[in-house]
Amino acid sequence: MTASTASADSGIPYAGLTPELMLDALESAGLRPDGRLLALNSYENRVWQAGIEDAGPVIAKYYRPGRWTDAAILEEHAFVQQLADAEIPAVPALYLPAAAPDAGTLRHHAGFRFAVFPRCGGREPALDRKDTLTWLGRFIGRIHAVGATQPYQARPALDIDTFGVAPRDWLLASGCIPADLLPAWQSVADLALDGVRRCYERAGEVPLLRVHGDCHRGNVLWIDEDDARGGSHGAPGPHFVDFDDSRMAPSIQDIWMLLEGDRAAMQDQLADVVAGYEDFAEFRTRELWLVEALRTLRLLHYSAWLASRWTDPAFPAAFPWFGTARYWQDRILELREQVALMDEAPLWGA
Repeated sequence: MTASTASADSGIPYAGLTPELMLDALESAGLRPDGRLLALNSYENRVWQAGIEDAGPVIAKYYRPGRWTDAAILEEHAFVQQLADAEIPAVPALYLPAAAPDAGTLRHHAGFRFAVFPRCGGREPALDRKDTLTWLGRFIGRIHAVGATQPYQARPALDIDTFGVAPRDWLLASGCIPADLLPAWQSVADLALDGVRRCYERAGEVPLLRVHGDCHRGNVLWIDEDDARGGSHGAPGPHFVDFDDSRMAPSIQDIWMLLEGDRAAMQDQLADVVAGYEDFAEFRTRELWLVEALRTLRLLHYSAWLASRWTDPAFPAAFPWFGTARYWQDRILELREQVALMDEAPLWGA
């Protein structure tokens, strides 16, 4: 096969990432792709399942140019490998030894960076089950016990500045918010950030540690006992995938996204998660002040993420509603609701 030329600096980040180039990249890493490629649901990176001759399929992740430094990607790979070495069910990148000195978990080919992961089967966890939540809590506690042993050096922290102030300022300067809605959005965004700061003040000094960072149900693959007995999927229970958003953050970051429903439902779910979590790590109740604050930061960051990726053709196709007047009206209402929620007592009370 002959690799086509890709430009990591193109205005369209993945313009040169053709199927031929992806197969060539896998060959350059010493693998023998059989030509079968299946696109998986991912927007920030490009992720494909690739068939391999005389072996099971693998997952190939082609990283978005310019998002992370090599050092930041390798830090994430090292963390996930540390988890796997501790027999925690996280899925690490494969070490690819071909073509030294480019051996390792992060490879370069034709202007793109990529990593290869073993394929892990499974389904989304049933978050309405007490035993599932407790099981998840135990493994999140174990992830955090390892995550607290050393800090990231190359990856930024998830904090008010990086996930709140910077996204707000970027959106205000971008021109993507309709002019007639800009004053209302700016006003409520400022109020929301003030509310986030009050929540952090109430929580007090909260330690930061390496966390998954994006621990929602879609990034946990659950393997049932019957599938595990079949020997084709792995051990039963949760398997944590896609640590691409891993950062230094409060431990509650990996818990709040698993909670859903009304306040009473979330209280019950939290109790189940914490019951398992405390088997392996300390749960700091004061971090509950940060649940709605972190949700608010995620909402601000998400809007800026969509706007900043709009030159990637995958985004207008997947999110056609973004940028409309209705979209920004809904965001204004959403942030107003968050302002009120952040002034309420946290789950389990103050």
